[in-house]
Formats: sequence, structure tokens, C-alpha cells
Amino acid sequence: MTKKNKKNSTVTSPKTQPLARLLNGLIYVSETDAEIVPFTGEKATEVTSDEIRRQSGTPADVAIETVDAAPFFERLTQIKDWFGDAEKKRAGRFADLQDELAANLNDLKVLRIGKIRVDIYIVGIDKDGRLAGVRTKAVET
Repeated sequence: MTKKNKKNSTVTSPKTQPLARLLNGLIYVSETDAEIVPFTGEKATEVTSDEIRRQSGTPADVAIETVDAAPFFERLTQIKDWFGDAEKKRAGRFADLQDELAANLNDLKVLRIGKIRVDIYIVGIDKDGRLAGVRTKAVET
């Protein structure tokens, strides 16, 4: 495991390669654009704010909001009438990401850490019993 630090735990392995291909060049758009990267943490029995706090090294005084994955992805995958080819392609890529995560993770949730500079973890429990998924950042003022 290539471990940068507790907050940015990632694994480079054949298991994460399909996910890495889906994420290549995919950007999460907020008031800043941020890349989306694979995340693999430690063993966990369920996805909770306490578990993500522990595994990400988030201090106790920082807010963590848990959001269902379906509504989170709905905003990213919905095609609007005014979308051009690039926006339609991005929505399709987010739909593919949602399908990949849902197919390979149990208890899939979105955890938003912080208020203005938000760390976003879209995670579930993988077949090895580890917290896994993807992470990104957003700026929301």
C-alpha cells in the first residue's frame, strides 16, 4: 500500500485500476474544479461519520455530513436541455462511476467533511471489508 498519510490513504493495485481508468480526467465541479481519486482505507464494519473521521484523521470539531449516494449522483448524472457534448459526456462518466461503485461496494454513502473547503468521500465497504471508493474536494461559499 502506498500510504501518503492517514487522510489521503490510497492503494495502487490491480483492484483499483478499473476505477482509475473511470476517473482519468474526471473533474468534480464546484467553485473550484478538483480531481477525483481512488480511496482505500482500513477495515470497517459500516460507513459512519465516526469511521471516516478516524480513517481520515479529521479532528472532532470539524463537521461531517452524511448524504445518500443516489441524490448526490443525481445532480451529476442528470442531462439538462442546454448541455453540450462535453457536459453530456461528463454526466455519462459520472453515471459509469456510480454504477462501478454501487456494483463493488456495500453501504455506499457520501461523507462531506468541512463547511467551505469540503473534502468529499464517496465510500462503501469493499469485498475485503475495507472502506473504499473515491474522494475529491469542493469549495462552497
